[in-house]
Amino acid sequence: LFRSSLTALGLGGIIGSSWLFSPWATAKLAGPSAIIAWLVAAFVITLIALVYAELGMVKPETGGLARYPLYSNGKLLGTVASYSIWFGYCATAPVESSGVIQYANQFCPGLYDGVKGQLTTTGILCAMCLMVLFVVINYFGVKVFAITNTVITSLKFVVPIITIIALFMTGFHTENFTSHGFAPYGYGASLSAILTSGIFFAYTGFGNVVMMGGEAINPRRNIPLALITSLVVSSILYVLLQVVFIGAVPPALLAHGWNGVQLDSPFANLAIMANLVWLSWMITADAMISPSGSALTYTAGTSRHVFAMAKSGFLPSFFGVINPKFGVPTRALALNFFMGILFLFPLKSWTAIVAVVGSISIFKYATACVTVGVFRNVGLTKNNGLPGMRFVAPLAFVFATLLIYWTKWSKVKLAIAGLALGLVIYLIIHVVNKNKSIEILGGLYFIFYVLMHVMLSSIGNFGGKAILPEPYMSIIVAILGLIFYYIAVYNGVWYMRKKGNIEELIDTVEQSD
Repeated sequence: LFRSSLTALGLGGIIGSSWLFSPWATAKLAGPSAIIAWLVAAFVITLIALVYAELGMVKPETGGLARYPLYSNGKLLGTVASYSIWFGYCATAPVESSGVIQYANQFCPGLYDGVKGQLTTTGILCAMCLMVLFVVINYFGVKVFAITNTVITSLKFVVPIITIIALFMTGFHTENFTSHGFAPYGYGASLSAILTSGIFFAYTGFGNVVMMGGEAINPRRNIPLALITSLVVSSILYVLLQVVFIGAVPPALLAHGWNGVQLDSPFANLAIMANLVWLSWMITADAMISPSGSALTYTAGTSRHVFAMAKSGFLPSFFGVINPKFGVPTRALALNFFMGILFLFPLKSWTAIVAVVGSISIFKYATACVTVGVFRNVGLTKNNGLPGMRFVAPLAFVFATLLIYWTKWSKVKLAIAGLALGLVIYLIIHVVNKNKSIEILGGLYFIFYVLMHVMLSSIGNFGGKAILPEPYMSIIVAILGLIFYYIAVYNGVWYMRKKGNIEELIDTVEQSD
């Protein structure tokens, strides 16, 4: 893959259904200060992307997101990372399906309950039917979709840009930024919204570049450039969409504040209110096509991830079978469908699902910050790392720790429950496969890291007991995060030296030069 292809891959993953919902969801939580949430998230995700850029430069590998923690800290952490990636992928189909159905509600009322903010029973069943369709297409004819993928990717950019220009030129209300205050619910609300309103979910599409690192041409140069380019372009687009959304809301809708803005098809609804019927139709068409395209792609990719997990021993070998007739892992497709149902039925809305996925994914990215520090300390990086990474990695880890703390405790609990499930599954695998104790000890820091977050979130100011006011509590969390980073790196260095796999990895890196 050339740099342009990698950049397009990153942009295609980042610009998905989030542009249709996140500006509305974030504005409801934070008002105009939602803009700050996008900027902070862009800064943090750029730090994390630089971490992955170095990992991709040092050891470019397809599926690297899950493989890197396995190398640095062993099978326990590798399993948890694989499961967190899997849960995120499994949630994509229900996320995109629920998004399609929510926008369809303006033509077929009864699919979405605006008061409760969730799909109705009929809407859930329709979303499930869409998920079935995604599986069927992947089962029989994923090549048919591949032909139209270029058109779908183009629409992901053309329609948002037209939306920005049209809404800015028609009915833009500058008073919306101050009428209820720039931060009506406090600046903490904008920070809390980063993981729960789909912002972080949107940016994490950059992972597609890392996952395809093994196929990249000149990866040490092209992976970092592709990551930074895709993040800068998407950040500008998302900030402009947020600004336009805030300005396009009719002031009459703000009678009960920003959290009273109830829209089933946010941008399409605003287009109609601005008498831009043609734009409403365009946005709705994009809402039908783009999320479906993303869901189809992720449905295919997730089945391959499950196949790889089965081959690595993280799932039963039953799911690592390719159907000889169709050439796809059909058992993995079926498993992912049922996992998606487990997200769809209890959570029932786009915003609820992305809140859980965002909270889970940040733990995964925190482990990458540790891995890059471990690789540097054992000499794996040598002279092919990025300048300043010794400062970037701990800073990224600290901000990842803060993002988790800033998230509402109710959402963190759900994410931790998912991680706990991954830990339990690994312990079962550990006993069955008779793995050595070093595989647990190598990732021991992660267990204490999760427990630390349970304590901090429960006593903090974002849904916890609020025993200490801000910003003092956040300062304490940042200091603890920095201390924990160096403990985690030490844990990984000990594992790699005890495992004796450093020379082997150095050899594979030198062979890829």
